[in-house]
Amino acid sequence: MQGREQSGAPQRPRPGVTGLQPDSLAWAIKTAAGCVTDVVAFGRSLTAVLVDLRRQELPPYAVRAQAIDLIYATLRRFGRGDVELSQLLDRPTAEDELRNLLRVSLCWLEMHPEKAHVGVDQAVEAAATLSGGRYRGFVNAILRRALRERIQLDAAIAANDEAHYQHPAWWLRRLKADWPDDWPAIAAGGNRKPPMGLRVNRLRSDVRIYAQKLADAGMAVAPVMPDAGPDALLLSQPQPADSLPGLAEGDVAVQDLGAQQAALLLDVQPGMRVLDACAAPGGKASHLLECAPIELTAVEVDPERCAALRRALDPARFPADRSINVICADAGRPGATWAKRPFDTILLDAPCSGSGVAGRHPDAKWLRRDEDIPTLARTQRYLLKALWPLLKPGGRLLYGTCSLFAQENGWQIEAFLRAVPDARLVTERRLLPDNCHDGFYYALLEKRPV
Repeated sequence: MQGREQSGAPQRPRPGVTGLQPDSLAWAIKTAAGCVTDVVAFGRSLTAVLVDLRRQELPPYAVRAQAIDLIYATLRRFGRGDVELSQLLDRPTAEDELRNLLRVSLCWLEMHPEKAHVGVDQAVEAAATLSGGRYRGFVNAILRRALRERIQLDAAIAANDEAHYQHPAWWLRRLKADWPDDWPAIAAGGNRKPPMGLRVNRLRSDVRIYAQKLADAGMAVAPVMPDAGPDALLLSQPQPADSLPGLAEGDVAVQDLGAQQAALLLDVQPGMRVLDACAAPGGKASHLLECAPIELTAVEVDPERCAALRRALDPARFPADRSINVICADAGRPGATWAKRPFDTILLDAPCSGSGVAGRHPDAKWLRRDEDIPTLARTQRYLLKALWPLLKPGGRLLYGTCSLFAQENGWQIEAFLRAVPDARLVTERRLLPDNCHDGFYYALLEKRPV
């Protein structure tokens, strides 16, 4: 953030609706508060909200990245903000953007206690853009009270599980039941910034050569888990994706190390017919195409996501010996021509709660509901049942989720194995979120020959 401009310096244009300088902390706070409101009050996904923010035409000096960091941090600690506001407000306010401006400001103060006076001043400036400025004094009073009563606020947070662990109560109940020994570490993993894994395109480079390119660019790599796979690198510190050497040329892609396990487990071979049944956004499908010359059918039901999938799987990005067929369809209703011939391998990256990637998608903790999990489990069961007949005898299906809930994972596979006599479990892999990867579940199933 830059300071206010000195007298006589050329004046930068102001963004039209806020009246705030786009290089100021006040602008970042106001922008973050509006985006948090879009998520928690209107139920928009954080991904969609950030797409809109990144598309905004802003001057190059705008502190957009700072606003995005504040959005993530505020959503990760949303339960803490609830408790803090319950202690600080004499009566609840129904104005969503005011509440969320206070949430964002409290978050910033907690992240930067040494700059408290700056945070309060800039939050008051941001408040001046709400309701004709009538909340300036109110925001100033609340934030100064928060600074005075930090010890009492911390005690209230510690006494409230949702605030202390920063997850909804129903989510914590499921974690405690499914992971009685590991649930505190899992919750902690869902509250921190996610690691930045990279997938080196083996068709253009290898991890040794690309690691040197990173070093030359001043980017350090960290050790990866032993079974990370031959294409995996992990950055010691996350970097803007567009700063990665060779990203635009296809030398590397940003992909979590846990997500890269799908291609490792499937181990596709030249000439295989492969189905990716829920293929968007295309990271796993691209990895499969980089691994071997295969005949890939990628299916996605959502038209907008399917359009993005087509761009990700543009045949020009891959050698000519790969066959790529992108289909906009419901993979659970495989009666169309693309499903007439059986497949050697099927990847079912099933729709799920996203409980394993809460650090990357913190909005899931506050948009999901406990009753969503049985609904998702029914969809997963429906897809497994529909896709199994499309697999050749002797073929393999990989069922994967980025969930940690047993109802979406182990229970799902146990029920499927009981109901389907020709299905055999080859291997299961459970990854808990840590410093190397997000949380994932995989079950590799084989169809017994008749």
